[in-house]
Amino acid sequence: MADLGPIAWPPDPIMTERLVLRAPEARDRTTFIELLASPEVHVYLGGPRPRDDLDREVPEVPERWPGSFVVELDGSMIGQVLLRRATEHRRPAAAGKADLGYLFLPRAWGFGYAVEACAAALDWFDETLPGEPVVLTTQTANAGSMRLAAKLGFAEVERFQAWDAEQWLGLRPPATPSA
Repeated sequence: MADLGPIAWPPDPIMTERLVLRAPEARDRTTFIELLASPEVHVYLGGPRPRDDLDREVPEVPERWPGSFVVELDGSMIGQVLLRRATEHRRPAAAGKADLGYLFLPRAWGFGYAVEACAAALDWFDETLPGEPVVLTTQTANAGSMRLAAKLGFAEVERFQAWDAEQWLGLRPPATPSA
């Protein structure tokens, strides 16, 4: 995965009304495995990974790179928000731009945590790398992701076929500095 470049990492934890966004720690490993092995989480992401493989492959401190935030509620990890550079294998409209991704445990769905956490991560991104657009890709069948993209200000750039499903690519223009 391409990173965001030379930025100070990890940042201080980001506090929202209900959540904390922070760098991954060793205590998060079990939840990362749960996220990656969950059939519900991976309905639109190509299917879950086998838990035995994940137990062998996931490092002691998972996903510790700039742009990878653990989302914590009441002291426990409930999800992850990712901001990373879209690579060349992605759509041409996305290549080189920051790409927003997220995974949340099914028990955390339906409470607005994803919108709250992604908005906080995007605010951090706008302060850290001002003037940069962000893209988001999801399957059009993923109604929850489509709603989240709209709430966060992503506008459709294109639809395309990949992984035997219609995909949606949205763009969030760079934040304009406040006067």
